[in-house]
Parts: sequence; structure tokens; C-alpha cells
Amino acid sequence: MSQHVQSHRLRAIDLAKRKADGRKIIALTAYHAHTAGILDPYCDFILVGDSLGMVMHGMESTLPVTLEMMIVQAQAVMRGTARALVVVDMPFGSYEASREQAFLSAARVLKETGAGAIKLEGGARFADTVAFLTERGVPVMGHIGLTPQSVNTMGGFRVQGHGAGDEARLIADARAISDAGAFAIVLEGIVEPVARAIATDPAVTAATIGIGATSACDGQILVLEDMLGLSERAPKFVKGYGSLREHIEGAVRLYAEEVREGRFPADEHTYAPR
Repeated sequence: MSQHVQSHRLRAIDLAKRKADGRKIIALTAYHAHTAGILDPYCDFILVGDSLGMVMHGMESTLPVTLEMMIVQAQAVMRGTARALVVVDMPFGSYEASREQAFLSAARVLKETGAGAIKLEGGARFADTVAFLTERGVPVMGHIGLTPQSVNTMGGFRVQGHGAGDEARLIADARAISDAGAFAIVLEGIVEPVARAIATDPAVTAATIGIGATSACDGQILVLEDMLGLSERAPKFVKGYGSLREHIEGAVRLYAEEVREGRFPADEHTYAPR
């Protein structure tokens, strides 16, 4: 790691500078103070994703996640970090009704958590909302392609970008969100050539963050539990950097055996009288 001492937490503007400098942006999700603390020295931003509904609560989708849930977990992540920009997902139903609803929800997130930015899903149809927020001091990260909050209208978790019409729509979405003032855009589940076209499009000035997209993006993000091997099933685009599920299961199995057989706790784990 660099010996340079960082004097402040990274901000949205710092990520924009990384795009200009050609330095890759590193990101992962986190929902707890302790895991966020582990990520903090290595990540440029940490996303408190609404994926917490599926990862933490066993929900089938992100749709049931509430604003209150996002705020509680974002507060935990902020307590566990000092360096990385913390970005908080706006959950389904917290911003779609109007620009004003989006601002009130975003303002509540920033005020109650201290996070540095929010993320919302959707393309050109939400460009007006993005502009409304950024004009009022809310840093916005966009999210296009496979947008989990639209799983019901998309017909499931489907890769995007197949066909000329789909490609044109996605490029238009990226340009619209970028023009509206988003400092970054997550490109999720987009076929590689289309994602590359967006990431290298001079008209897209926002930093592009890939997840199941292309290496040409300005940065990459993964769900922490997926890349650590904690999830039972991970998407194709996930590379496993660990196999913690096996380690945890092995540790629990050994603990259960030792308790059952009376080998734990041993004398060294108990307190003798004075």
C-alpha cells in the first residue's frame, strides 16, 4: 500500500479524478462494521447494497428491502470505515414516484448515515431525477443493465444487451445518466461488447463500474459474500477469491463435535478461583 497518509475520506469527486487519471476504481459491498473495516484500506468505495435483502435476510429479491434497513446497515458500515467513500443503495419504492420523493429519501440517507453518495437504478427515464438530486447537492451513482429492482418486469435476472435495439437503449441510458450529473454508473449483467462500447464512449463522462460487464470499465465491484465463497450460488461473472463457506462449516462441525464429546471447554478455557 502507498505510504501517503490520506487526510480525508474519499468523495465522489475523487472517483471522477480516478477515471481521468486512468486509475482503476476498486469496490465491494458491505453491510457490517467489521467486514467494512477489513475492506476499507483496499476499496475506493464500499456499496451498502440492497442486495443485503438476499445476502443477509434470505429474501428472493431486493424488492422487500426498506429505506430503514438501508440506513441501519449504512450506519454500521460508516462506523467501521474511515477511508473509503460509502455509497448507499436507494431501495425499491423510495425514489420512483417523483423527484421530490427521491430527494427526501436521499437527504434522509445522507443525514442519518453520513454516507457520501447514493445509488439508484434506472436509465434515461430517471435522468431528470438524477439531475434534480445533483443540483441539490446529492452525489448520485447510476445503475443500468441488469437492474435487480426491475426483476419482475425483466422476467428474471437476465443478461442485457442482446440485439441492436437493446444496445442502443443501454448506450442512451448511460449517456443520459452521465449528462444528468451522475459521477459514476454501475454496468451490471451487460454483454461484453456493449459494456465495452459504453465504457469507452467519450460521451459517457461518468466513471463506469462493472459487475458482469467488461474489463474496460473504470472500476469493478462484486458482492463480498459471492467473491469470498459464502454464497451457495454465485453468478457466472463472480471469481471466487476465497472459500469461506467450507472453512466456516468445518469450524462449526469441529466445535459441535468437541462440545458433544466433552472436549470443549478445556481447562484453559475456564476460570480458576482466586
